Amino acid sequence: MSTQQGQDAKFFQRGKIEEFRAELQAAEAKDKKFQKRKTVLKKIVANITMGNDMSPLFHDVIQCIGTPLLEIKKMVYLFLVSYGRSKPDQIHLVIPSFLQDCNDRNPLIRALAIRTMSYIPIAVVTEALSDQLRHCLKDRDPYVRKTAAICVAKVYTADPRKAERKGFVELLRDMLIDENATVVANAVAALSEIGDRQDGVIFKLNLTIANKLLSALGESSEWGQIYILDSLLRYVPEQHADAEVMAERVIVQLQHANSAVVLTTIKVLLYLMNYIGDRRLIDYICKKMGPPLVTLLSSGPEVQYVALRNILLIIQRRPAVLKNDVKAFFCKYNDPIYVKLAKLEIMYRLAREENAREVLAELEEYASEVDVDFVRKAVRSIGRLAIKVEPAADKCIESLLKLMETKVTYVVQEAVIVTKDIFRRYPGKYEGIIPKLCENLDALDEPEAKAAMVWTLGQFADKIDNADELLDDLVYNFLDEPAEVQLALLTAVVKLFIYKSQSEVTKALVHKVLKWATEDIDNPDLRDRGFMYWRMLAMNPAVAAEIVLAEKPAITTDSDRMDRGALDQLLLHTGTLGSIYHKNPETFIRNAAGRALVDSPALNANSRAVLVTLARPQLPPMIINVSGPGPVEPTRPSQPSETANNIPLPTIVESSRSDERDLLDVDGDDGAGGDSGEGYPEGDDGPVTKVTDPYASLGGAFGGYVTDVPQPVVGGSRGGDLDDLLF
Repeated sequence: MSTQQGQDAKFFQRGKIEEFRAELQAAEAKDKKFQKRKTVLKKIVANITMGNDMSPLFHDVIQCIGTPLLEIKKMVYLFLVSYGRSKPDQIHLVIPSFLQDCNDRNPLIRALAIRTMSYIPIAVVTEALSDQLRHCLKDRDPYVRKTAAICVAKVYTADPRKAERKGFVELLRDMLIDENATVVANAVAALSEIGDRQDGVIFKLNLTIANKLLSALGESSEWGQIYILDSLLRYVPEQHADAEVMAERVIVQLQHANSAVVLTTIKVLLYLMNYIGDRRLIDYICKKMGPPLVTLLSSGPEVQYVALRNILLIIQRRPAVLKNDVKAFFCKYNDPIYVKLAKLEIMYRLAREENAREVLAELEEYASEVDVDFVRKAVRSIGRLAIKVEPAADKCIESLLKLMETKVTYVVQEAVIVTKDIFRRYPGKYEGIIPKLCENLDALDEPEAKAAMVWTLGQFADKIDNADELLDDLVYNFLDEPAEVQLALLTAVVKLFIYKSQSEVTKALVHKVLKWATEDIDNPDLRDRGFMYWRMLAMNPAVAAEIVLAEKPAITTDSDRMDRGALDQLLLHTGTLGSIYHKNPETFIRNAAGRALVDSPALNANSRAVLVTLARPQLPPMIINVSGPGPVEPTRPSQPSETANNIPLPTIVESSRSDERDLLDVDGDDGAGGDSGEGYPEGDDGPVTKVTDPYASLGGAFGGYVTDVPQPVVGGSRGGDLDDLLF
């Protein structure tokens, strides 16, 4: 095989259309074994692979479609897949050959013909394909049947409503109980692709079909197992026992060598745990999921990253899965930066009182690395650890102070940022380290770090003797600072004035900053806040003190957790791109249908409390009736191991969304979607009384310092004295 590939490498050379046409015409004369045609077609396919346009050879290439050699047919069909849709006026020339090959004795040729036709979404080809596809779905050879199953998904993509009218969806449903596991897997894959469309049918499984799919799991290929396992998310257990039995049958797949199979199995188990009532079984499943996840970390960096992003979601929902495996996420020296950053986040999530000392020691080591981004993340993780684990806070503070002594600029700035949050988390406990922070004031040049330091100076201005001097230095470049620093400076100066209202330096400082904020700044947020502070200080300084110095709520780690309902949704996409982005696929993939837990009597109360409902777009008003009464699913199957002939197929009624269905359903409207929001009460529109100028007492508020006091706007366009500023 490798020798053949080496020989074919010579064909990858740019050629001319006229030369290829001449060679094809010359090959028709003396080419009994079709070797010349094969050589020319290889050159053409190689040029297509390199991106060269070979469409002018369309008429010449299709002349070779009648060649009895399979290898030549494959290349001609590959050419048609590439250029068939761009030649709608000539594609009718090959339809007779398509139909002839669909009835060939060789199953490979039958499958090749039906697959090529499904890749050409042109009306004349699709129309000719319909009858042949129906026959191939019932072909005696499993290779043809499994190819035809995938072709149904292609036909549905080209024209969904026509595929439904032709009955292809029902034929796919019947293939779920096929005797061949590969056919079953491809039928599931096709139905899943159709069901994942917003305008597609709703693919649901009943208990009987779910058990049948589980029986085919062992005989399927790796990708077939992934499709079958993923389809189990479309089964909604009605009783706790159903979910428990299914989880016990699926859990053996955790030992699979393929990482994709392992992640899909974990996704199914996480889904079924929402419907399991036995707490001991849930704990057992969590315990069994840990080792396979840790094993994934021994793979390459790309697989590691996928596993880490999924683990980050899993441990937020089920912390018990890896609660004792934090050491498995310690970074290695040769890990790529994206793997290191993902491991840092997981280490923080798994940190608790029992392992806080080990995690802190590891983070301190990371803080001395050479990678700047990694060091920043490590220092910030130390601060987050102090906030999360209270018994470890003292050690974390000591570690941060040691890091500040290194005088490394970015380390000091990250330490200042996290120290601000620690002050909020433990009020009145660590104010003794403020002098250490003030020593590094000149090293701060990043907006976030400078804003954090300014907040600290303002919040503890009553405990810092020279706070006015420090803030005066910082205010010097007020007009050139970023908006984040300007907002922090404005609030800090007002706090300083409230604490030290008798100081002349403070009075001059606050007036200067307020004047800048209200007259020289274009940022509306900053200007409005300046007006608000000035009015409060002018009208009632005591009330201003109560508002500005109000007790702040303590910071907690609850904000780090994802919303429970959104988390349950994301876990239904474990092992997919959505689990890496931490976004639902419908937010970044066009026409993708969302997933969410479905309510049932077996759903746990905690999961039901955060249940997310999905609204799917309404289809055009049309009714599709399927002939025949349709089988009815039994309430409880007597034996899971029924034969295929005795398995009742789920019904498909494609009329409206509100009907009960077992397997497939045409998408529709879930119900009347009225406005559920509550209205806001209207305010009173009573008579407006004339209000005196709020700046009349401004001089008293600033202790006689009335230079450049702003005056109210005078003019008929604003409607009165009350409208001079914000009101």
